[in-house]
Amino acid sequence: MSTELDEVAGRVAARLIARRETIAVAESSAGGLLSAALLAVPGASRYFLGGAVVYTATAREALLGISLDDMAGMRSSSEPYARLLAERSRIAFQASWGLAETGAAGPTGNRYGDAAGHSCLAISGPSSRVETLETGLSDRAANMRLFAIQALALLEQALDQA
Repeated sequence: MSTELDEVAGRVAARLIARRETIAVAESSAGGLLSAALLAVPGASRYFLGGAVVYTATAREALLGISLDDMAGMRSSSEPYARLLAERSRIAFQASWGLAETGAAGPTGNRYGDAAGHSCLAISGPSSRVETLETGLSDRAANMRLFAIQALALLEQALDQA
C-alpha cells in the first residue's frame, strides 16, 4: 500500500530523472525520512547524490562545514537556517537541487520557543523556496512524516517553477 510520502517522493523522483537533475538533502527533525523516501524509488542512483541528518551543531559543522560564524544572527529551526542548509547541501554535493528541513518534531517544542510540529523547509536550485509548517501536533512520528511530505511537496512546487 502506497502512502502519501511514497506518492510525492515517486512524483518528484520521476521529474528529476526525466530532467536529468540531481538532489542533495539536509534534514533534521525528519530524521532521514526524506532521504529514505527518495531512495525507496527505483532509479534513485540517477538523481539522489546524498543526504545528511543534521541534528546537532556538531553534525552541522562536520557534515556541511557550517561554522558558528556562518550561524551569526540566525538560529536553528528558522527559515534563514533552512535556506542555508539547502544551499550548502546543493553546493557540497554539486547537485541541481538542495532540499532542507529543520524543526521540532515533539512531543515538546524546542529551546527556541517553537512548538512541537514546527518545521522550516527550504529548496535551493533553479527555483528556490522557503516556508514554515506548523502542524499543531505533538505526535513525534506523525510530525516527522508530515515534515517529509511537505518538504517534498515544496520541491515539487519548485520543480514546477523551474
